[in-house]
Amino acid sequence: MICVRDLSLEYAGGIRALDGVSFDIAAGEFVAIIGPSGAGKSSLLRCVNGLVAPTSGEVQVEGLALVGASPERLRAIRARIGFVFQQFNLLRRLTVLENVLVGRLAHVPVWHSLLAWFSPADRRRAREALARVGLAGLDHRRVDTLSGGQQQRVALARALVQEPRIILADEPMASLDPALSRSVMDLLRRINREDRITIVASLHVLELAREYGRRIIALRDGRVVHDGAPESLTECAANLIFRRAPS
Repeated sequence: MICVRDLSLEYAGGIRALDGVSFDIAAGEFVAIIGPSGAGKSSLLRCVNGLVAPTSGEVQVEGLALVGASPERLRAIRARIGFVFQQFNLLRRLTVLENVLVGRLAHVPVWHSLLAWFSPADRRRAREALARVGLAGLDHRRVDTLSGGQQQRVALARALVQEPRIILADEPMASLDPALSRSVMDLLRRINREDRITIVASLHVLELAREYGRRIIALRDGRVVHDGAPESLTECAANLIFRRAPS
């Protein structure tokens, strides 16, 4: 489903965010990406989605290369990938339904997207996605009147309505309290199991990564330093990854 080979990313000023990252992710996996702040988690997800072009290396999604793809090919690849942002990335003055319909833009003709015209079928899909995340009946609420947990559910519904093969979630609980964090993670796990959508989530809470991820990839200083099942991530390994003193 996802193939990353020798991926490196250097920002202006010589800041190296990723350094030779390689891994494969199979269809239907739930992978947690962990690492300390600045390890390269967000940069990695943005490269996989084509939001950021790497300095070198390769990214393939279902056998299609993102690096060097034409705008049309990149649009087609990204239509298969839902992205859930840390800060929701919603259009705050629009309604809940209008925000979810943004997820259909990759599937409609360009002139439809320019006019924000969506078919009755698209609107039905959007309402079904809202019902799945527990927000039925809130279609016409302005999104900036919702709680943080509700806004993240809107973002999940927007990703779902894309009908994606992959959902990338960039620290989706960072702005939420612990109880809401678990509700969002429960939704991602249910989507993974029921729809067989591949989930790759960067997480800053190790306990959640162990609980929800069926595989954990750890980054430190832009490099992969661990890749395996949750039970393979010992406390000693976690201390090394996060540079913590042993307890």
